Formats: sequence, C-alpha cells, structure tokens
Amino acid sequence: MRILLQFPEGLKQEALRHAKRLESDGNEVFISASPTYGACDLALDEARNIGADKLIHFGHAEFNKVDFNVEYVEYSIDAPLDMLDKALTYLKGFGTIGLVVTIQQIHQLSSVREFFESNGKKVVIGRPYGFAKREGQILGCDIGSAATIDRDVDALVYFGGGIFHPLGAALATTKPFLAVDPFNSKIEWMDGYRETYRKRSRGKVLTALKSKRFGILVSTKNGQHNMALGKVLKEKVERAGLDAQILVSNMIDFESLNNMREFDAFVNTACPRIAIDDTDRTTAPLLSASELMEVLRMKKELKDKAIY
Repeated sequence: MRILLQFPEGLKQEALRHAKRLESDGNEVFISASPTYGACDLALDEARNIGADKLIHFGHAEFNKVDFNVEYVEYSIDAPLDMLDKALTYLKGFGTIGLVVTIQQIHQLSSVREFFESNGKKVVIGRPYGFAKREGQILGCDIGSAATIDRDVDALVYFGGGIFHPLGAALATTKPFLAVDPFNSKIEWMDGYRETYRKRSRGKVLTALKSKRFGILVSTKNGQHNMALGKVLKEKVERAGLDAQILVSNMIDFESLNNMREFDAFVNTACPRIAIDDTDRTTAPLLSASELMEVLRMKKELKDKAIY
C-alpha cells in the first residue's frame, strides 16, 4: 500500500520512526513536509498527486468526512496533575465548574473531574458543536463544550497546554475562565482577554467604515473551505454599493495579502481564528463575517442619517 504520513509541527520528530515501521510491513511510505494546522488541513492534494492509497494523519481526531481514505492517529499526552491543587485556590467561591480539554488530554478528563469533585466542586462537561467529537473537547474553531454550559456553571476551567484553545473558548463565553497549563506550570485567568479582543474588534470595524473595496478570503483546505459563505458575503457587499472580490488560497499568506493594495479590507471565511489571532499581520483591516456585517450595518445607518 502507498501511504502518505502527515504530522503537525509538534510531532514531526516522530515521522521517521513511523515511516520505518510501516515500511517494514511492506508499505511504500511518503512523509508530507508541509505544515498542517489541524485535521481541517489534510494533505489531500499531496496524497492524490502521489497516488497514495491512504493518508495517515497524526495528532488530531477526525474533523469532518472527506472523499479519501484517511486514518486519524490521536496522540495522548500524560500531563502532571499536581497543578490541580493550586488551581483549587483560584476557584474558591465557585461551586459549579465546567471542564474543557483538548484531544491530547481527553483521556485525563475523568481524573481531573474526580479531583475537583472530591474537593467539593460540582463538575459539568459540555458537548461540542460538531467538529470536535468528544464531550469536554474543544478545538480552536469548536468551543461548544464550553459555550453550551456557560449558563450552567460559575466558572470554566481548561486543563492542557498553551492558551490558543482556552482563548477561543474564553472569547465565546461569559463566566470566569481559568486556564491550567500543567506543562508550563502556569495558571491564568483568561477574562481580561475578552475586553482586549472586544476593543480590537471594535477598532477594526470603525477603521473598515472607510472601506469601499473588500477582498473575501476563501480557503481550499478541506475543513476550512466555505465558498458558499464567500459568495453570500460578496453579494451583501455589492448590494451595499461597494466592490468585493473572492480571493482563493490554500494558505493565507499575509505578505501576499499586503501586496494587494487595491483592497481596503479583507474578510475571512477560513479558520475563524485567523480574524482573531492574525489581525496585526495585515495592513488593511482583517474582518470576520460578523464584523463585516457590522460594518455594512453602520455604513447604512450613517447613509440613512445623511439623507435626513
């Protein structure tokens, strides 16, 4: 069997070992050297171009169904639990907490839950919206396990590495949000980010009020492709008497976007985190779909006031 292996950056050091193992079983093995940003970013073109029979994607759970033979190999990482004692001191006064993790810690979710319950907390585990597959699991683009229980808890707790995932969940919720990073021995309240990003979003919208030409970004990545939304947004911009063009790319290259100086603003329809995390990488405002709609609403309101 001809197999293409794909690894995220943090697991690329495992590539040779897995390739040798599969070759010893009689397979013809290739390794994708391209970056991948998750199970939404499968190396399908590479696999088809080399005539692969299977793509094995490491490090993530299944994201969505694709028309190709894909095997997902999840990676579990045993995180030390000693930080949970310290987390308790942050959670005084919060009786009911919601727990979220990434796929790497999903196997420890029950242990974390048991710890908090044995220390007097009521624990609630939520369901994802659809891209994530496990209760309590969050992705950068699927924070349903947090959002669906926001009203039912006093605080939310993320257990895992980094702030990329808890940041997305914190921005979509309203309750106090504690990120417990056992790998870096760090505990941080995420609540302050909400106001920071709210102000940043407001600033983008106000800046984009002067825009007349919009570039609508549509990704060709398997789990980020949304041409239907791109066309809808283009139509809405044009109905407002403005110009819009759909810009298609597999990888959003910000240097290339900045060279497209005829556009006054860009609108993201790919990974939703792009319009959150990468706004400082474009010289023109980089809007989400909802931010674009706010721009169009405000433009119409200003135009109507001018008439009267």
